[in-house]
Amino acid sequence: MHGGFLQLLKKRKELIPLIGFVGCAAVGAATASIYFLLTKPDVILNKTRNPEPWETLDPSTPQKLITIKQQWKPVEELELVKKLTK
Repeated sequence: MHGGFLQLLKKRKELIPLIGFVGCAAVGAATASIYFLLTKPDVILNKTRNPEPWETLDPSTPQKLITIKQQWKPVEELELVKKLTK
């Protein structure tokens, strides 16, 4: 199988960059998926261990990939509800 593939690449050299770019895109997509799966709190793998993971988030740390000039300010109504429920 590999011999036929390599012969095809030798015969059609214009496919080499296409295969390289598609391969890099596939590796990048797989790497990003694994990174987000293991590090981001909005992806839940085990719901029984932590059924409400949004309760443990620190609101002062950005959860986006890129945050541009965003300032976190507490919402007064939510702070009041938090105080009443404790």
